[in-house]
Amino acid sequence: MTKLTTHVLDIYSGKPGKGIKVDLFFLNGENKEKINSIVLNNDGRTDQPLVENDKFKSGKYELVFFIGDYFKNIIKNNELPFLDDVIIRFGISNNKENYHVPLLISPWSYSTYRGS
Repeated sequence: MTKLTTHVLDIYSGKPGKGIKVDLFFLNGENKEKINSIVLNNDGRTDQPLVENDKFKSGKYELVFFIGDYFKNIIKNNELPFLDDVIIRFGISNNKENYHVPLLISPWSYSTYRGS
């Protein structure tokens, strides 16, 4: 069973990114096909893989993390956020492997990598 998963760690508060909305798209040239839309659980993770098995194909994907809304609730600030939607585009070259895309966030920065 191969799959794509994600999780978010909030390095500003030192807690998981619970309640963050995440959208997943498959990119086919100029077209974007929405694959999934989820809200991260209390551990900042998905309850189920974003995509798995025969629906998990090689190609380009895009994850959209809606962190502006998340930090607006934590910081209690009505100003325009420095970071709003964090968009990560990445390629799946071997859909027979598991892919994990973690995201580390603060109101002013983010970092990602291919996890295990």
